[in-house]
Amino acid sequence: PIIPDYIAAMRGGGGTSGPSAPAGGNGSGGGNRSLLPARYPPSSGSNEDVQIGVLFASKAMLQLLVNPLSGTLIDRVGYEAPLLAGLAVLFLSTTTFAFAENYATLFAARSLQGLGSAFADTAGIALIADRYAEEPARSRALGTALACISFGSLAAPPFGGVLYEFAGRRVPFLVLACVCLLDGLLLLLLAPPGGTGARANMPVGTPIHRLMIDPYIAVVAGALATCNIPLAFLEPTIANWMKDSMGASEWEVGLTWLPAFFPHVLGVYVTVQLAAAYPHLQWFYGALGMAIIGASSCLVPACRNFGQVIIPLCGICFGIALVDTALLPTLAFLVDVRHVSVYGSVYAIADISYCVAYALGPIVAGQIVHTMGFAQLNLGMGLANVLYAPVLLFLKNVCQMKPSHSERNILLEEGPKGLYDTIKMEERKG
Repeated sequence: PIIPDYIAAMRGGGGTSGPSAPAGGNGSGGGNRSLLPARYPPSSGSNEDVQIGVLFASKAMLQLLVNPLSGTLIDRVGYEAPLLAGLAVLFLSTTTFAFAENYATLFAARSLQGLGSAFADTAGIALIADRYAEEPARSRALGTALACISFGSLAAPPFGGVLYEFAGRRVPFLVLACVCLLDGLLLLLLAPPGGTGARANMPVGTPIHRLMIDPYIAVVAGALATCNIPLAFLEPTIANWMKDSMGASEWEVGLTWLPAFFPHVLGVYVTVQLAAAYPHLQWFYGALGMAIIGASSCLVPACRNFGQVIIPLCGICFGIALVDTALLPTLAFLVDVRHVSVYGSVYAIADISYCVAYALGPIVAGQIVHTMGFAQLNLGMGLANVLYAPVLLFLKNVCQMKPSHSERNILLEEGPKGLYDTIKMEERKG
């Protein structure tokens, strides 16, 4: 939430008035704007909106391009070294944000975040899937990671806004840089890269292009992209809509997403418990989550005050928790039973799915709202999720396979025989 103010101050407008002020700006954080040199003359608001959208999207765009390479590299060298490299890049990019004094530096820092995330996100999730090879431990561990991701995303706006207001523009970024540094040190203590020879004994992972054309993995990737579109498209548009339609105050806009953290954690907990009891219904939990997301998205435009808008946003985050917590372990399961149990490339595909939504959101959502309206945007997103939910029925057969038949166990216990569970599954379908 501080970036529009940040850029407006760089342009010399002070962020409080004139054409360069962000929409709805009320002068919050004014004590920090004097720290930013006036490098640019004031520009039109529309140009500034475009620059902000491109700045936000640049991370997801670069992450989208790098993910195929990072997934392949992770499969070849293991999980720990790419995770450490990703944390190092995130530390560098976050520190760069703290000392940026022009738009070009901000853009470079934001793009670097995409490079770091392409390695850290993918390697981190893949490492969890590798260390927790059996259910329900895998779903529980991945659910914990998803809850932490949710906390970071939903707590960030008030965290950044408060520190920017009272501590200065550099403090939020320096705090996050310290978190990256601490995380890297903990990784070196717990799982030092190259500390064991386990990677040398693992099989060669399936190439990412082969995983992409696997129809089951493609269905899961499509679901992950579709379910995150409402969140990615609402984040850059809902603030202006709340101000225009209900006269929302700055604190209401800043706290819009924070209450949704609690239903998200609830969704993770519920899905983990259900997956432990009924693991063959993972596809159903994902389909149910998409139906909830679709219904909640359609309700957003009908809200008339801050209290009402919290309800559908909580529904969206609860549904996303169901989809993510059900389908991320399913990706690892699909690799186990249909390919080789190495997870870098398959979780790079998952990261690509997220990046598609978040690369389009900051650029496309505003244009849709401008040309068609906020209500039409939400109805379209809701309809897309409801229509995609039945597609997850395609996973019903593969979710009924027993984990004990996975190729991972064949490789580690009996050695490869050339007969894979894919053949058994096709025979069962016939």
